[in-house]
Amino acid sequence: MRSDVAEAKRVFSKPESLADVPTHYCPGCGHGIIHRLMAQIIDELGIRERTIVIAPVGCAVLIYNYFKTDSLEAAHGRAPAVATGIKRVLPDRVVISYQGDGDLLAIGTAETVHTANRGENITILFVNNAIYGMTGGQMAPTSLAGQKTKTSPYGRNPADAGMPIRACELLNTLEAPVFIERCSVHDVPHILKAKRATKKAIENQVKGRGFSFVEFLSMCPTNWGMSSQAAADWVGSEMVAYYPLGNFRDR
Repeated sequence: MRSDVAEAKRVFSKPESLADVPTHYCPGCGHGIIHRLMAQIIDELGIRERTIVIAPVGCAVLIYNYFKTDSLEAAHGRAPAVATGIKRVLPDRVVISYQGDGDLLAIGTAETVHTANRGENITILFVNNAIYGMTGGQMAPTSLAGQKTKTSPYGRNPADAGMPIRACELLNTLEAPVFIERCSVHDVPHILKAKRATKKAIENQVKGRGFSFVEFLSMCPTNWGMSSQAAADWVGSEMVAYYPLGNFRDR
């Protein structure tokens, strides 16, 4: 118990790699939590001067404003391809592709799958909040069956839209990835587990082991039409039921 309390204090202290500026994220959004975990891990591993963060098109489009690292923007869905090019040209850099569900599993599905299939030595951090956040709350590839969104006002109908895509299970069919794990950030115990998985994924790249992928189940209170607490509870009760947490691969 004492070790968990000490770890929680470390997780929620401000990391040096995180810029001291206000973010544009809505109250209760999970992106800020994940940013903090990333920055803290970058500090702990001592890799800030050689880390490059790839920004997606989505709610995290301005992620480069929040990290004291090199970073750049990729076209919608192309972050894994951009990360691949950077890593091949600059193999000593630590390249982190940070993406949402529309960026990674809609327009960027091909880039995601083929980057993983080649076993590129990069780290992809995938934020799954089951909706398109930046554009106003449309149905995403990860929206749950029956979930109401701006473009599915009566709930997602699998007969028309198919079932939500499980990214970890999809990538786990490939031979090359070395690390695949699904986490959640809806409460403190799960945040601590998410930090450990994220650190392992980045350490794998530092050690040259190959492709690592971490999925985060995350909250979007604004577009779900919920309070922050209700959104966190919904992740724990509804999203986890369809997207089971845990490690799928650790070589």
